[in-house]
Amino acid sequence: MNAQEIIRELQKHHDPQNIAGMQRFGITGKNIIGGPGIPCLRAMAKTIGRNHTLAQALWDSEIHEARILAGMIDDPQQVTRTQMNAWVKGFDSWDLCDQTCGNLFDRTPYAIERALVWRKSKEEFIKRAGFVLMATMAVHRKELEDKQFIAFLAICRDDCTDERNFTRKAVNWAIRQIGKRNTFLRKEAITTCKYILQTYAHSKAARWIARDALRELQNS
Repeated sequence: MNAQEIIRELQKHHDPQNIAGMQRFGITGKNIIGGPGIPCLRAMAKTIGRNHTLAQALWDSEIHEARILAGMIDDPQQVTRTQMNAWVKGFDSWDLCDQTCGNLFDRTPYAIERALVWRKSKEEFIKRAGFVLMATMAVHRKELEDKQFIAFLAICRDDCTDERNFTRKAVNWAIRQIGKRNTFLRKEAITTCKYILQTYAHSKAARWIARDALRELQNS
């Protein structure tokens, strides 16, 4: 199937009611079809297989679901830094950000580098992407050493006062996923949370990030 054939297949799932439901969950990007959902997109991706050229064509369509599918079928080893920088600028919803980072970007050779750059961005979804990469690398990149995640925890600590919803949730997610990677990092993540509560008690975002992460890390 080429890009146009795939897009026509996606458009068969157009559902205005589902679009409204997505908006209630904060998914407010442009050109949303309203279906198919993630399980269906994953099934399509499995059928299509890895295809870097097709992924770029789907991304260029600017259709929300086509872009999520693009991240599922692209080849991480063919993705360039330039492509990552271009695609991250197109993130206009948390689900597109999270799916692209978790299905593709975190497996590229530039994942750590881009996480460190993007977390400094003033753009909410670009900054979120930096922390989502930290969270998803904790799950998918088994070869990375603990010291890399210790460095990520320090960044989470430093950025915990950002009050924007999609940023604070990504910082929280990164801390939780790093803490669940192994026993040593769990202790380090809990220590990070306690430090945040002690040092940034004036910040509503920081208090929520630390308390929510502590509940999961101490009870799991």
